[in-house]
Amino acid sequence: MMGFELLDGLIELRGVAIHICTFLEGDQIDSTLFIRRFNNDILVVQVYVDDIIFGLTHPRYTQLFSDLMKSRFEMSMMGEMTFFLGLQVNQSPCDIFINQSKYVLEILKKHGMESCDPVGTPMEIKDKLDLDQNGTLVDATKYRSMIGALMYLTSSRPDIVHSTCLCALIPIDKVTDSPYREVLDDQRT
Repeated sequence: MMGFELLDGLIELRGVAIHICTFLEGDQIDSTLFIRRFNNDILVVQVYVDDIIFGLTHPRYTQLFSDLMKSRFEMSMMGEMTFFLGLQVNQSPCDIFINQSKYVLEILKKHGMESCDPVGTPMEIKDKLDLDQNGTLVDATKYRSMIGALMYLTSSRPDIVHSTCLCALIPIDKVTDSPYREVLDDQRT
């Protein structure tokens, strides 16, 4: 099982990439991803802005890689990764669990929806949303912010992709503050 660690520091992406290329194999598609195989073990390194996330199949490489990077760049070892870009990461010897419950709570709080009732997802694919003509128009910027937050959330929540994308298709001048009602598709009625 591979464990993931986080190095944080003042690094320049290009400088790190050039240095890492001297001892790790770069990925053909993603220029910030690097891999090194040691017999049956593997080291995977992902550089993101000023952070380096690395995963290893054997713990002995953790300190070696950390020392190597700290000798070249100003950085510190943050330890086992538990939180990154809104993702909560829980690691055990056999599994890695990723969730975004903290991010979901932040979204709900930001938009004043902490006390809303949850609804089931995924929604029926054949359903469509119909406008409530009696509702008050919502702020377009706030609506876009909500949809953007949900789109980011879909990276770890495939169950909400359909409903989020459906809401993103609604013309912004038609969005009201009252809930949309689900209406069966014309083909089913």
